[in-house]
Amino acid sequence: MGSLLTYSGLTTKVRSMKSRLLTEGQYRELAGFDTVSSAVDYLKKFPSYQPFLSGKDGSSLHRGKIEELLLQSKYQDFSKIYRFASLPQRKFLDLYFMHYEIAKLKRCLRGVIANHPLEIDFSLFQEFFDRHSSLDLIKLSSSGDITQFIGNLAGSPYYDTMARLSRQENTSLFDYEMNLDMLYFKTMWKAKDSGLKKNEQEALTQCFGNRLDMLNIQWIYRCIQYYHMTSSEIYALLIPIQNRLKPDQLYALANAENTDAFFQILQHTYYGNLNLTANSSLPDPEALARQVLNRVHKLTERRDPYSIATVNSYLYFKELEIEHIIHIIESIRYGLEPSQILSSVMKIV
Repeated sequence: MGSLLTYSGLTTKVRSMKSRLLTEGQYRELAGFDTVSSAVDYLKKFPSYQPFLSGKDGSSLHRGKIEELLLQSKYQDFSKIYRFASLPQRKFLDLYFMHYEIAKLKRCLRGVIANHPLEIDFSLFQEFFDRHSSLDLIKLSSSGDITQFIGNLAGSPYYDTMARLSRQENTSLFDYEMNLDMLYFKTMWKAKDSGLKKNEQEALTQCFGNRLDMLNIQWIYRCIQYYHMTSSEIYALLIPIQNRLKPDQLYALANAENTDAFFQILQHTYYGNLNLTANSSLPDPEALARQVLNRVHKLTERRDPYSIATVNSYLYFKELEIEHIIHIIESIRYGLEPSQILSSVMKIV
């Protein structure tokens, strides 16, 4: 009864927002347009995107600009949920916000390291970040070099990690990004058991734990398939947290001689036993990861609708929707057929 009273208002709000997520039929309509302009005009019909796309000419919008506009919808939804949340619920949202911060940090960092200013108007997001973050995105994005960039992080949770890396020799963009991700996952994994009820802890353990496992699986696969790294090099890069993967299974995957051996080992793990990609002609770790994460977010929300699991699930699927929209629009730009778009981007046949 306590959870029902605590979450009734927030759950009602989230369910209303969830009803506005695009359906499979609407994705099919979007993929059916033959110009970016037509696709953008179609999105203007949806209340979630109309305020940000109104007055914009789709034919002149490049990928980065479309992404900027769509991300405002995601941040607006987060703000709406935050306003409805109680103080304990806001503690989770404050931690979740770290995910958004790191995504923006990476974008700024790429521009600084490449010495190439990004075509992103960070002022669009500054008001939202001012409410939830101590980061000055405009200041970070205009940093002249990595030293200035790290100096602009002073006082943030990211400063110590980034400063330590900058003192090492030959630190690459990959090193910075990987360590930012590590910091996020370790922080979330440690904090998920603080201030939440047992059922909420279990739901977040499933969602974040499966995500960590799948990231490790995907990274091992890429290291073997594309980079031909040694097992010790691979193992050193993995997130040191396991959920459904046993340590010996993770070790065996990292030591696989080739991708055939990798998939044979994976088949005997929890994720291989799910058999979610049984109808696929070729193994696809990224498709498996998406199916696993979709499944666990739906399951945890359905199992405990009056809990933080509902909020976590909505934020996940909202982000996934924006990823799909961006990929569909880019596919239209490059002239892909609707059937190709639906099968490659949406995994819809």
